Amino acid sequence: MHETSTRQQQSRFLDPGNLRKRDADTTTFRFCTDEGWPLEVEASALGVFRLTIGEPEQPDGAASQAMLLARDEAVAEAEIQKTDDGWRIEQGELVLEIRQNPLQLYWWRGDTCVLRMGSAEVPALARAAEEPALDVPQWRLHNQLEGSPLYGLGEDLEALDRRGRVLTSDVATDRVLPLAWSPRGWGLHVNTIERVVHHVDATEPDAYCVDVAGNFVEIFVYLGEPADIFNQYSQICGRAGQPPLWALGIWLRQAPEQSPEEALKLALKLREQGVGIETLSFDDPPVWEVRAKQASEWDTSRFADGKAWLQEAQEADLRVCLPTYPGLPFADDSEAMLDLEDRGWLLTGDDGLAKAIPGGEAMGGRDAALLDLTHRDVFNTWCERNRQLFDDGVDAMAVTLPDTLPDDLEPRNRAPGARLRQLYPLLVTRNLFDAAAWHKVPPEGVVWHRALSPISHRFPMVAGPAVPNTWEGLATTLTAALTTGASGLPLQSHELGSQDFPLDTLDAELYVRWLMMAVFSGHFRMQGIPQLHPEAFDEDTQYRIQTWLDWRYRLVPYVLGAIEDAARNGLPVQRSMPLAFPNDEEALNWPHQYLLGPALLVTPLLRSGDEVEVYFPEGEAWWDLATGWRYEGGTHWTFPCPNGHVPVFGREGHILCLGTGGRTTADFNSARLLEEVWLFGMPEVSPSVMRNKIRVMQMQGSSYIKGLEGLKILPSEGLEVKRRGAEVRISRER
Repeated sequence: MHETSTRQQQSRFLDPGNLRKRDADTTTFRFCTDEGWPLEVEASALGVFRLTIGEPEQPDGAASQAMLLARDEAVAEAEIQKTDDGWRIEQGELVLEIRQNPLQLYWWRGDTCVLRMGSAEVPALARAAEEPALDVPQWRLHNQLEGSPLYGLGEDLEALDRRGRVLTSDVATDRVLPLAWSPRGWGLHVNTIERVVHHVDATEPDAYCVDVAGNFVEIFVYLGEPADIFNQYSQICGRAGQPPLWALGIWLRQAPEQSPEEALKLALKLREQGVGIETLSFDDPPVWEVRAKQASEWDTSRFADGKAWLQEAQEADLRVCLPTYPGLPFADDSEAMLDLEDRGWLLTGDDGLAKAIPGGEAMGGRDAALLDLTHRDVFNTWCERNRQLFDDGVDAMAVTLPDTLPDDLEPRNRAPGARLRQLYPLLVTRNLFDAAAWHKVPPEGVVWHRALSPISHRFPMVAGPAVPNTWEGLATTLTAALTTGASGLPLQSHELGSQDFPLDTLDAELYVRWLMMAVFSGHFRMQGIPQLHPEAFDEDTQYRIQTWLDWRYRLVPYVLGAIEDAARNGLPVQRSMPLAFPNDEEALNWPHQYLLGPALLVTPLLRSGDEVEVYFPEGEAWWDLATGWRYEGGTHWTFPCPNGHVPVFGREGHILCLGTGGRTTADFNSARLLEEVWLFGMPEVSPSVMRNKIRVMQMQGSSYIKGLEGLKILPSEGLEVKRRGAEVRISRER
């Protein structure tokens, strides 16, 4: 049954034929197929090959595709030589071997073939046998998995390994991101806003097939360890934007039916109880309405005087994240809608008139008319209006977009259907981030959103899924963050419990375990309802909650340092075991352990009980933060976890820099952000810390560290610390 289905699927695609070499330079090698299709292979960067086949259908499509790249030019060179049945393109030890009849592509690292595209029966790149309609796949890439798991490709709520899935890029519920990679040493992404269907089910045993709509296909193949792949991917597709310091504090979500004044009072009350609320976050619908001439006014049914309320929040040192929407309620007699429709500033249907889109919760259940952000004037005007709101005192904006956009929408850039469904969330988040980051160097800001686009990694931060208040819900929110991180997204937030689900399943034990995981993550948000506040629990539980909340603010310099690292190397804050330890086969079997930044191994408890089994990745040693004991890698241990304790371990050779803490980041001393330095064995790696000025150097068996002036240093067993002016020397005890 499966074999018949596979043959029927594959028969729709034909080998493009033999290649004829046209010309070449030191970077790009150009071929032509028997069918007349141009094929180019480019040495885009060290370890990165860029393949294109066909030609863009229209200039607008090409412009939209180019928007996905931060670096379009090649920065590497390669050499080509003819072989008996094809060609070899070499970048040192990295080789692309091209074979024919049918077309096959072999990617080598030294003597190891890490990726094979195509086989003796199936071409690596095939063209649809019949000319399909728009948005129907026209090209197929055929990758052999060789028994390896596949990671990346977006958010998953169940598993890190994406095998067994069929994922379509423009289906919002599939939560697709473009980067896929294997621990064998390769990564791949298709650079397009056309529809892409990832068959990881697969249509053929042990294969990963990618169907791409359109006449033009552009793919990037990365060779190297996952860290190398993420570094090159983020260089080519854009580095991560930065959230400001305050955004790493604790957020509080507005409770249902709670007024802004009540939310403000609650935040201040929690502060008095020792909960360092930093930011108030409001749910949909939008708090301002689009009026004629695209001006905006506060929704007086929610805010009697929005600017006065913002002033009150600022005086209380509270940040504010308010919901917005790239459109307005659909109403034929609306002066604002008629004005924007006359200008051609709204997305229209086939009749040329504004199209009604189901607004869902984002519009209070009303239909909406969407701004056509593909129109440059509309994009710039909306961005300017958002900048004014930031100037008025708004600190961050949240946006919820429609689950889908219909095929018959007509944008100005003539990119309907699947193209628009991927392009529109990209334009919305980019617009809001540009407004937030206005005049800031480096650019920093926060856009609270759930919609994913091919370049979501550029815009912090992505909100996590709404999950039930159960142990399964805790595991789900963690898996979601680890899968988006494994897809190149640096930061995904967590909800600490949920006010959208029944609360009778959430007891003190689960709450503390959930909080602990959230504290050792990139970001989390508390709920506004009293049942999910510390005072809802007994005194012992409140004490444990306060301990973890204090830890959160001490960790902020380290967490923000990990986010800053993402802008340099593309690695996420929460790193799954396959991403951090791809060559340790046993580590692949531990989907819920993770690294927080480069130095901390976190082992959350995802079921009721007072013990947890830990696997220490091989080739490393690990130091227990609670006891200071050292454990060799490649071993399993079971740890008791009484009273809400969860084991966290420091990675040997690394440093953990802890801040002074406080109730909010406003309490931080900008001249002295750090208080303590914990050493895990002999320091070998410069620490992850915000505004990093600490550097580790080694000489004659000792480590010399500059940048630790005035800090308390806690050495691990067997080390001694000697201060020498501005320098600290770490040596073995003698």
